[in-house]
Amino acid sequence: MTRSKVVRGASVAGLVAAAIAVASSQSGPAKQPYTTWSDYGGAADSMQYSALAQINKSNVSRLRQAWFFPVPDKKGNFGFNPIVVGRVMYLLGPGNAIVAVDAAGGKEIWSHVVVDGTPGNRGINYWESRDGSDRRLIFGAGGTLREIDARTGDPIRTFGDDGRVDMRVGPIRPLGGPSGTPGRVFENLFITGSQTGEGYGSTPGDLRAYDVITGKLVWTFHTIPYPGEFGYETWPESAWKWAGGVNTWGEISIDEKRGIAYFSLGSPTHDMFGGDRRGANLFGNCLLALDARTGKRLWHFQTVHHDLWDYDLTTAPKLLTVRHNGASVDIVAQATKFGLLYVFDRVTGTPLWPIEERPVPKSDVPGEESWPTQPFPTNPPPYARLRFAPGDINPYVDDAEKERLRGILMNARNEGLFTPQTLARDQISIPGELGGSNWAGTAADPTTGMLYVRTADQPAIHRLREFEPAATSPGGSTPPPGPPRPPLPDIAGVTRYTARLGLMFLAKNGLPAIGPPWAEIVAYDLNAGVITWRAPLGSVRALADKGIKDTGNAQRVHRNGLVVTAGGLIFVGTNADGIVRAFDKDTGKVLWEHALEANPEGMPAVFDVAGRQYVVFCASRYDEVPEGDIAIFKGKPEAQGYYVFALPQTPSS
Repeated sequence: MTRSKVVRGASVAGLVAAAIAVASSQSGPAKQPYTTWSDYGGAADSMQYSALAQINKSNVSRLRQAWFFPVPDKKGNFGFNPIVVGRVMYLLGPGNAIVAVDAAGGKEIWSHVVVDGTPGNRGINYWESRDGSDRRLIFGAGGTLREIDARTGDPIRTFGDDGRVDMRVGPIRPLGGPSGTPGRVFENLFITGSQTGEGYGSTPGDLRAYDVITGKLVWTFHTIPYPGEFGYETWPESAWKWAGGVNTWGEISIDEKRGIAYFSLGSPTHDMFGGDRRGANLFGNCLLALDARTGKRLWHFQTVHHDLWDYDLTTAPKLLTVRHNGASVDIVAQATKFGLLYVFDRVTGTPLWPIEERPVPKSDVPGEESWPTQPFPTNPPPYARLRFAPGDINPYVDDAEKERLRGILMNARNEGLFTPQTLARDQISIPGELGGSNWAGTAADPTTGMLYVRTADQPAIHRLREFEPAATSPGGSTPPPGPPRPPLPDIAGVTRYTARLGLMFLAKNGLPAIGPPWAEIVAYDLNAGVITWRAPLGSVRALADKGIKDTGNAQRVHRNGLVVTAGGLIFVGTNADGIVRAFDKDTGKVLWEHALEANPEGMPAVFDVAGRQYVVFCASRYDEVPEGDIAIFKGKPEAQGYYVFALPQTPSS
């Protein structure tokens, strides 16, 4: 059941009418590329770029808060990327409601309260008919897809079954429900990944496309191949009936001109042990190109064979045009959690620079058959540290703590980013499953071929233990109606093991065990495949108060996004220190910063209303901070919400 609260009145009604006229006008000049923000991330190609240049290097220091929309009751972290159509902004508001507000001033227009589920906390999708008469918002909640009228907030009952499409019901077993990250609208299709879970018994991550009008399923791509499908032989014979994961829970990019959709795919489950899923496990950890209209596979590249590290691909593939060997080449660049950047011809899948299969450490866990090699790009160079030596231990802890950390490091299995999981001792991987680049973690400039990566070094520490089904949650989304999940098969000679996911190697004060920088922006010129600059991103307030400022921030999960603009700027907020910043995109120098009493999450949105440019950041707070932890600035509930900045409308004094 859903209900909508529609705020009406002469001024608001006029505002809605004006917004519709602006958004659907057919007589005026077409909007130039990258000048609107009606898609998650700014555009269907996930560029995280704005061609607006009113705010630029020369005046960004004058940015001021224009308005604020509070969401004080939001529990947990959320990084919602608002979209703006005409002069209406759509955001996730109080009570998990979808809210439409005046994008120039923040006044609420209508509020659609969602019950029987919580909307995705990263964004929402918008679709309109060619004549602008039909305008819809698409979102997931409670395992279902839903649509509401973008003008009123009323549910569209003709979509699916009385306004809902249950994504969890599959032809042979349950499937994953909607991800917290929006899918993509292409023509009259809604293309989406799913949320599956990370443990044993998780659902499979089939990719799907639905008709925007009816909700009818148009095509499905099995990411765990069925018999006779490409990649079936890379799994045990019956895995298609019980294996899980291999889902796009992050971002999708679409080449609208060619009709190609690019998916960053996650790990097979269990994320830390694969003795029951011997093989390379396609399409786990793949960059996958599909025909957007049919779901047919065009090409793929697997960045991790038989993943044992939770090295999901989640950052959006970036679609750029570069000069390579004297020719213009349309490329796709894929950043990773583990610090390597892969670049391909986006049509053929041919690497721009050679990728080498190199030997990696072998697992010593009984029943596990780790893959003997992994693919390393010869160019561009990595953006994260790939090894953790004793000399890298955090200098901002006392001597006794340094020795404790050193002892753990020296006694662990510590052989770099592909160190296998172990039973007898700790395992350390770097940059770790919470490191590298995560969702919203790259932005690109289509005019220059530059790619900007938000990266983190967050070494992880794990030790496998025997799996106890009765005591361990299998992971996955809300159980769907219909048949229960199939039981896990017994496989001869294999004992299943599990390890806690997302376990960072930390000092007692909450800082990473490794020394700074803990987070950076790294700028790549992909015409040449080189790094042009790198700069620390964020700080730790407790250290900054002592004059130690160039550390990068030390948040638990680095999932802040960045946006690059034609004004020569990179906008980004940093969680755990509560600061929003603008960097010079050519040098990495900080040109503007503003401290909040909450923690900016997700990526900014850059938009224009009536000739005035705005930048909006979503900010939340940490519900719990361990005693003695200096890494995290908690924030205040009343400071949660959306902070919108613009240049003053009168000259600065």
